[in-house]
Amino acid sequence: MTVYPPAVKRAVNLIASLLVTVAFMWWAFRDTDVSTQLASLKAANYAWIFPYVVCLGFIHVFRSLRWGALLSGLEHIPFRKLNEASGIGFMMLLVLPFRLGEFARPFLIAQRSSIRRSAAMTSVVLERIVDGLFVAAMFRVLLFFVPTETPEVRYVKLGAWLMFAVFGGGLVFLLLGLWQQERTVRLVRATVGRFSPGVADKVADIVDTFVGAMRQLPDRKNIAMFFLYTVAYWGVNGLGMALLARAFDCSGAAAGTACEPMNLTLFQSYIVMCVLVVGLMIPAAPGMMGTFQAATKVGLGLFMPAAMVNAHGLAYANVLWLVQTLQQIVIGLILLSISHMSFRELAGKMKKDDDTTVTRSSVA
Repeated sequence: MTVYPPAVKRAVNLIASLLVTVAFMWWAFRDTDVSTQLASLKAANYAWIFPYVVCLGFIHVFRSLRWGALLSGLEHIPFRKLNEASGIGFMMLLVLPFRLGEFARPFLIAQRSSIRRSAAMTSVVLERIVDGLFVAAMFRVLLFFVPTETPEVRYVKLGAWLMFAVFGGGLVFLLLGLWQQERTVRLVRATVGRFSPGVADKVADIVDTFVGAMRQLPDRKNIAMFFLYTVAYWGVNGLGMALLARAFDCSGAAAGTACEPMNLTLFQSYIVMCVLVVGLMIPAAPGMMGTFQAATKVGLGLFMPAAMVNAHGLAYANVLWLVQTLQQIVIGLILLSISHMSFRELAGKMKKDDDTTVTRSSVA
């Protein structure tokens, strides 16, 4: 089997992610007139960005605290260290392609505690599984109240079932590993190992680490807090999206200017949020451009005519994406500065660590 250098693999991943982004950007904006987009942006009332940024602040705090609750079975992490690892890690998740930034948080918390990076990675996997199942369940419940004659509903329902399959399957696999650890590892090596021994080794390591982490679960209080923070996190997320949508109710339009307001209720914002989560499962370029706008467009299309979606809807998607992106990057850069690290230094350390892992796997 040919083993390609890590630099070649990263270049291939970047090119593939850029192609995904270009394809989704083309699909999202193919029916949009530039002048219409500019008119929508000019008519927006940007005062609504402030309450949305406040919501994003709460979202960041809830995400950090719930991770701390999940890690508490291994070690109690002070909020300052937890906040640094979370803020910088979520920035890396945003700027690195194919969600490779997921490895940043475990790397950072391992530097700030006695928790091993593999154990921290398991906590991130558990977070993702819980989020996927929570959003999928919420999605299915909300879809019962969406008119079935809407053409896009069948595709959206398919996305909800896909989430259940992906994250539910992941949970079943890990629980199988907890029950029959050795047999699960042998199964992985006998199946995945035939096509990619390196991937099989990583999956086997995840199973082994998961089993160890499950034996060090937090107490009932912290488990309850973890789920409470999860509900709060997603609750504020949908609320923030509804608040920002009010920026496009034409209240910022100049007097005498023709403008049809975009109305997005709180219920509808949660539907759009769920569609967006499904869309962001698709690996894309840094910043999740393309998939973000396309998924938001699909979600808004469940409730609004195409003309409205291609005008106010996509303007809203762009502002939503830009505010989220800037907020995460600004927080990440501030925390990097406080930690006396640079982005290049952190990326270099992660790259060196990943290259070492790949080399060891190849030798093995």
